[in-house]
Amino acid sequence: MRELAPGLWHWQASHPGWEEGEPWGPEVSSYALDDGERLLLFDPLAVPGELETRIPDRETAIVLTAPWHERDSQSLCERHGLPVYTPPPDTAEELMEQFGITAEQAGEGSPDVRWLLKGEAGEAHLFRAGGPLPFGLEAFPGHKPNDVALWMPDRGAVIVGDTLMDFGTGLHLNERWLRFRPGLTREHVAEGLRPLLELPVEHVLPAHGDPTDRAALEQALA
Repeated sequence: MRELAPGLWHWQASHPGWEEGEPWGPEVSSYALDDGERLLLFDPLAVPGELETRIPDRETAIVLTAPWHERDSQSLCERHGLPVYTPPPDTAEELMEQFGITAEQAGEGSPDVRWLLKGEAGEAHLFRAGGPLPFGLEAFPGHKPNDVALWMPDRGAVIVGDTLMDFGTGLHLNERWLRFRPGLTREHVAEGLRPLLELPVEHVLPAHGDPTDRAALEQALA
């Protein structure tokens, strides 16, 4: 675990769902903001003990860049009863449209954060890009309505899910996902994120890859 700016933490852990042949590596990134009063855990996986011991003494919440980035959210909620802020999971209709599957295959929709929405643990708070978020956060659209980039103004940081990634060759738009949304182009996705360049971004924090900077964001959105 390392401190990128006062109270802004980064760590990496091996994703248990990773399989050989994936374009992304087994190590994924998580982040936290601890300002002494609140503790926000972003896409948390294997939260370091040093941070988890602070949860009872802080106003703590989990914030996801995408519902499939729930990672260790359920176990954290079972231990600490935390609120979770997440974009909504894909509906059955959305899965059918994206992947060309049948209604039977789509079932009840994506299983992402189902435990949360059923009230089994935690407290659910759904949001989308442009919608209200607490803690001064602002959400910008990614390649899907439920994959966002989160702007954290008090640290000049942008936390991104699967729209911007670094697979070892630098930060870039993840064009692999475009095929699941017919008619969606790279330029359309970049256009939705370019308002970030009007903000005083200092840190860009991808879920896949190492933390980087504004110059990398500018290049990725060029």
